[in-house]
Amino acid sequence: MEQPIIQIKNVTKTFQTRENRVEALKNINLEINKGDIYGIIGMSGAGKSTLVRCLNFLEKPTGGTVLIEGQDLSACTDKELRKVRNSVAMIFQHFNLLMQRTVLDNVCFSLEILGMKKKEAREKARDLLKIVDLEAKADAYPAQLSGGQKQRVAIARSLAMNPKILLCDEATSALDPQTTQSILKLLKQVNETLGITIVLITHEMAVVKDICDRVAVMERGSVVEEGDTVSVFSHPKEEMTKNFIDTANSLSKIHELIAEGHSLTELKPGDKMVLLTYSGGNAGEPLISAISSKFGVSANIIYGNIDYLKGKPLGKLVVTLSGEAPSMEDAIAYIRSLGVEMEVIKE
Repeated sequence: MEQPIIQIKNVTKTFQTRENRVEALKNINLEINKGDIYGIIGMSGAGKSTLVRCLNFLEKPTGGTVLIEGQDLSACTDKELRKVRNSVAMIFQHFNLLMQRTVLDNVCFSLEILGMKKKEAREKARDLLKIVDLEAKADAYPAQLSGGQKQRVAIARSLAMNPKILLCDEATSALDPQTTQSILKLLKQVNETLGITIVLITHEMAVVKDICDRVAVMERGSVVEEGDTVSVFSHPKEEMTKNFIDTANSLSKIHELIAEGHSLTELKPGDKMVLLTYSGGNAGEPLISAISSKFGVSANIIYGNIDYLKGKPLGKLVVTLSGEAPSMEDAIAYIRSLGVEMEVIKE
């Protein structure tokens, strides 16, 4: 089996302030495979940005080991570390472009640092602008660009180094939803056509669900859940993960309505409000009509949503079930026999 391109072993990071010590990272262990798009998600202060900065030693861990292609960064000389950093590019939320330089010259900047001749650098920069669909903006300045265009310039500049890994720290947070989708599509294209491993730091589960192969959920400096994206979305184990998923598909609104005692969530004696999660092969089952015709149990759909994760459907329904107690038990057993996950959220 091929060695992971990134290995994070027992990594800790502590910051000392005047008042106290802050544990930003607590015993982090992750492996990221070559060619993956790997999401790291968490609320502000969870430690995800500190973790990503430890991957290229912009922040040196207090303890533990970071290996890039098997090379222990803590054992590198300054020269070796610079070489590793050339293969690990980074893009940020606020683009970090040089405002006095044109788009073309911004992309050329990294190549100039490497000592590439000006003519060769400009040719390569133009090729990179084609990849990010900004060839027509080569002579424009950053102030003349939209947020999405600025991020495309930043991506082109990062690709100039021929990186093996691209670290994206909240790269879409400053963008509107439509522009976010276009940047995610571009990152997926870069991943597929150039084989670059991408680590995506975000606080938005919707971003993770669109393009990530695997995801780690962080809370208070620790990884609380990790796995392939479809499994984590289908069967979240931790409360933090469930909350993120609810915000991505609007399920949090149902819980708000229940807490408010909204008339939509009122139940008669014996009724149950359930959350049904379909994944993979059972997503197309005619479940609602089946429990009505087979068991005489009525099902009132309050909320419904189907997502597609890596080409696999994931459906969620909030349904109020009404019927005689024995029929309800039979209907629930039938639902579970189909492999549909069911959670009673009110009864």
